[in-house]
Amino acid sequence: MRALRTAASGMLAQQLNVEVISNNIANMNTVGFKRQRAEFQDLLYQNVERMGAQSSTQGTVVPTGIQIGAGVKAGSVYRITEQGTPTQTGNRYDLAIDGRGYFQVILPSGETAYTRAGNFAVNGEGQLVTDDGYQVQPAISIPQDAVDVSISKSGQVQVITQGQTEPSIVGQLELATFFNEAGLEAIGDNLMLETTASGPATAGAPGEVGFGQVLQGYTEASNVDAVSEISALIVAQRAYEMNSKVITTADDMLSVAAQVKN
Repeated sequence: MRALRTAASGMLAQQLNVEVISNNIANMNTVGFKRQRAEFQDLLYQNVERMGAQSSTQGTVVPTGIQIGAGVKAGSVYRITEQGTPTQTGNRYDLAIDGRGYFQVILPSGETAYTRAGNFAVNGEGQLVTDDGYQVQPAISIPQDAVDVSISKSGQVQVITQGQTEPSIVGQLELATFFNEAGLEAIGDNLMLETTASGPATAGAPGEVGFGQVLQGYTEASNVDAVSEISALIVAQRAYEMNSKVITTADDMLSVAAQVKN
């Protein structure tokens, strides 16, 4: 009975759906997190009677035919990259991107990773780093005697040191954009890597055409909407229950067939 396998594939699909939703809800307070959406595809069909086949010697054809589906499979888990709400923190090293772009971070392996999480800090050498200590690129070094740090919307970093009244420029932030942001590979720790699907990174200064602006003293909140996720969770749960009901019904039908006596 095909219904058993078809319903089982539906239960597996909804299980994946719930796992994606649960990850979204778990990251509601993760800085710069982008929610994901599970997308599904129908499986191959068995052609019991193919449409368009001749049904008589007079040349008449079958208009619709008989196709029986085999269930559902996961097509992709799509990342939705819409802007999260900027949240004011008051920390001068917290940065949010208003618009397109990613901060660039150098990993211990030498690779460049990309992130929307701008909750930065300075290490013991005055370098601007992530909360894991990975250095932001291009490198920004804050002097030890700096009494004030200002980062403009265009990414220019200025400091005022002791004994000075005029700010001096110590660095320039750059952002990276991608043709297909959903193609970036998430590796955890709010970091992503470039892939063939994302296309190569294009670097530029904040505020240039195609690049967002930098907001100092803000972080970008997760774009997860709790109400939408809970609603999707309820729908997934009901779909899972209905598929399990199909399995129960198919099992009852098989049980009846097994009890038929000659």
